[in-house]
Amino acid sequence: MRRYAIVVEKAEANFAAYVPDLPGCIATGATVVETERHLRKAIEIHVQGMLEDGFDVPEPSSIVDYVEVVS
Repeated sequence: MRRYAIVVEKAEANFAAYVPDLPGCIATGATVVETERHLRKAIEIHVQGMLEDGFDVPEPSSIVDYVEVVS
């Protein structure tokens, strides 16, 4: 089991998400929860496709953190 960092961003009318360690693996949804659910499935399909095509699946390497800024 691998644990990949994801980025979820608010778009104009929905949410969009991607996986920094899996270029091209993206999903959208009406809510954050829906977007994360779609992205989980997208990751499964993306990784399965990489394996079927004979590519190595990258290990998770992105680091996620927050930085507080006083304005």
